[in-house]
Amino acid sequence: MIVYSSTKSEFRQDVRNNQIEQLILKAYRRNLGHSTSKSEIESWKNSMMYMSNILEDDGIPDNTGVAIEYKIPQTSKRIDFILTGTNDQNKSTAVIVELKQWSDAKLTDKDGIVKTFLGGAEIEVNHPSYQAWTYAALLEDFNEAVQEQRITLNPCAYLHNMESEDVIKNPRYQNYLQKAPSFIRTDAERLTDFIKQFIRYGDAGQVMFEIDNGKIRPSKNLADKLLSMLQGNEEFFMIDDQKLVYETALNLAQISTVKDKHVLIVEGGPGTGKSVVAINLLVQLTNKRLVTRYVTKNAAPRAVYESVLTGSFTKSHISNLFSGSGAYTNCEPNIFDALIVDEAHRLNEKSGLFQNLGENQIMEIIQAAKTSIFFIDEDQRVTWKDIGEIKEIKKWANKLGATVHSVDLQSQFRCNGSDGYLAWLDNVLQIKETANETL
Repeated sequence: MIVYSSTKSEFRQDVRNNQIEQLILKAYRRNLGHSTSKSEIESWKNSMMYMSNILEDDGIPDNTGVAIEYKIPQTSKRIDFILTGTNDQNKSTAVIVELKQWSDAKLTDKDGIVKTFLGGAEIEVNHPSYQAWTYAALLEDFNEAVQEQRITLNPCAYLHNMESEDVIKNPRYQNYLQKAPSFIRTDAERLTDFIKQFIRYGDAGQVMFEIDNGKIRPSKNLADKLLSMLQGNEEFFMIDDQKLVYETALNLAQISTVKDKHVLIVEGGPGTGKSVVAINLLVQLTNKRLVTRYVTKNAAPRAVYESVLTGSFTKSHISNLFSGSGAYTNCEPNIFDALIVDEAHRLNEKSGLFQNLGENQIMEIIQAAKTSIFFIDEDQRVTWKDIGEIKEIKKWANKLGATVHSVDLQSQFRCNGSDGYLAWLDNVLQIKETANETL
């Protein structure tokens, strides 16, 4: 869904008339049904002035399509700025621009992650090139029009307030810079040239119309792709907070020792990609020769994963990858490098068919591994025996001398990414009162 759509000439006129942020806001309210923060409105005002300057070049046709705040279907994510047209071969093309207000950034040891100052604190976030590239990859994966009409997507990032390129263009991010170059304040001419590479003729927004109306292809099935992933293929592109959770977990698993244990609590609602991140972690940590298991109380997903791998892996190898939550009652301490616990809210106190074995599944899992990663949604506990609560995990981590880390998964991949729909469900089912009384 597009919030604001126009052509280059109309967009530049809206900026010149000092009304672009109000026009975007009006369209935002109309299309999304709610308003947004003052800081986002201010960011539109500032960033669109810079983009208008970028488009001043006569080599970019006046009827080039302009789309602002395009909501990626099946997610809660929006692409800041898209330009559309055709190239020298008269093939449909779109340039995706991820806009950042940052004036500074710092390096991290995590793949595709930088630090910057946001919301009053210095936090870890995706590198803008990684973010732009994965947004393009999502469209290529899920949008039928992009695939069938062979629309070329060309992602990039524009940090118009950043003076130094030392961090953003650091060689450690080269892999993502090649896929989606980042441009800083002094790169205005380079960004214009980048756009002109791909857009030779305007289309009055026709390409964007085709993308916006393209059918959504069925998303990849996690179980079906598991074998391919274990064979070293990249099947899922993790975006935004998913990437941050993934890299944080990888880092903790690699630095943890018997004397320096770590527990990571990953909190996320339905459709935030908890299982996708968990399986990706299993694959990557196993490839790094760390002794790792995917743990879940629910036998159904384990059975599906195991059936997919049967014939390609031995039964003992499969058993070493997956286990139930009650398998650690008599386990040696710290025998695993990492235990990845999906649906941790379903953990029980006792184990066994008659609930007569062990002491506490949370305690036993933390005790058995140098790093324990709990994916949890407390709202999804379904029986009185479910003890999976964040406070319970923290209690046992502290008793066993493990350092606790907490992160959130917020990117929705269901219900068209609608947080409002989930809030309405909470209200109508009397889980908790919300402002969404009507759908």
